[in-house]
Amino acid sequence: MFIGRSRELNKLNALYNSNQFEFAVFYGRRRVGKTMLINEFIERKKAVYYMAVEGTKKENLTSLSKAFLQDSLAPLSQFGDYEDLLAYIDQLALTGERYIIAIDEFPYLAASYPVISSLLQKHIDHCWKSSNLFLILCGSSMSFIEEQVLGYKSPLYGRRTAQFKIHPFTFFEARQMLTAFTSEEQAVLYGVTGGIPEYLSRINPSISLDKNLIELFFDESGRLFEEPVNLLKQELREPATYHSIISAIAGGASRLNEIAGKTGLETSGCSNQIASLIALGIIRKETPVTEPATSRKTIYRLEDSMFLFWYRFVRPNISGITRGIGETIYYQMVTPNISDFMGHIFEDICIQYLYHPQIYATLPFLPGSIGKWWGNNPVAKRQEEIDIMAVQDDQALLGECKWRNADINMEILRQLLERGNLFHYAKQYYMLFSKTGFTKDVKEYVENTPNIKLISFNDVCNL
Repeated sequence: MFIGRSRELNKLNALYNSNQFEFAVFYGRRRVGKTMLINEFIERKKAVYYMAVEGTKKENLTSLSKAFLQDSLAPLSQFGDYEDLLAYIDQLALTGERYIIAIDEFPYLAASYPVISSLLQKHIDHCWKSSNLFLILCGSSMSFIEEQVLGYKSPLYGRRTAQFKIHPFTFFEARQMLTAFTSEEQAVLYGVTGGIPEYLSRINPSISLDKNLIELFFDESGRLFEEPVNLLKQELREPATYHSIISAIAGGASRLNEIAGKTGLETSGCSNQIASLIALGIIRKETPVTEPATSRKTIYRLEDSMFLFWYRFVRPNISGITRGIGETIYYQMVTPNISDFMGHIFEDICIQYLYHPQIYATLPFLPGSIGKWWGNNPVAKRQEEIDIMAVQDDQALLGECKWRNADINMEILRQLLERGNLFHYAKQYYMLFSKTGFTKDVKEYVENTPNIKLISFNDVCNL
């Protein structure tokens, strides 16, 4: 069953109905559901789909020929070269019919035959752009797609009519695949899978959350037992130091000097490798929301929460898991610490809540970006953090998120208000997000304070 991606599908179908040449580019990290989206779109349409392989020029040509000719009445069984294949597509274009040509993992094809981009550009300009063809190029190498397909130095620059960066599911999308579980369990499963559709599809609805996590991560034969290792092997030539960097961040290091210190790497080399991990969508760079992107107040976090879970709980215990004691490790190491792990996940869910169309339009102002803030408190002489903050002109929104089995009390509310005193915006609004709820005195205080809003996890889930 196909779930989610309704916005992308609606856009694709609108393009399909345009009755003109379209060239859509898809990209996103592995396992995120690009291929499923393409296959859902081309279902019941005249289409040729080909997934390129990491092989030779001839191997890809042979397989491409088969994809184009298997249902054709043409006497050919194989094109002699890529020019012959592209000339065949020219003939399809001249029929005036709507044909979709989808090439998945295009970077592999380009690696085996680098001039393919220039050839595609020539045929687009000389024939296809006045036709009814619908070309789709898709790739998991985000840097390749951004530079070699979408970038201004690419022969294909300016030819695309649409581009789709496919992201992991939000919590709200992931819930549609997790209906057998409670809302709290859904949040945990979303966190440990990072919202990746392929991982979510591996969740067994007939067994408990604990059993699912044990079977997926803490069993040597589990689907996700070696997943980060396999992903890094696919993307990077020498993954060893990358493992160390990710482990350092998962363990709490967030600044470049901290990460370099924990890994024993030179700062410059460490910075380059972090950049590679950012390009892969594994790490993200953050600055306080009030600072420009170029600010030196930079920290690094794991963008992919499945990596966070794996490097925090699985990698340090691989020896024990391979010896068959994964279940014991899970109950001793994961169960007592899952609330702490869920802290950052809940913050991300709360930001997704604020961006939800039903909520965004009701905010006291429309923020351009929503993020975190950290900095110095000159009065208390200590560092402060604000879980959620958004700014627009002379208005600010400050939020605190608590994933714990205790209601938010007045002390937490006062702390948030005190942190608000660090800023001097004309209008300041406050939000408290709680897994369980709020104490009676907090509710009473907020009744008479219109600029403070209380949002429980139940409220988040009732959208």
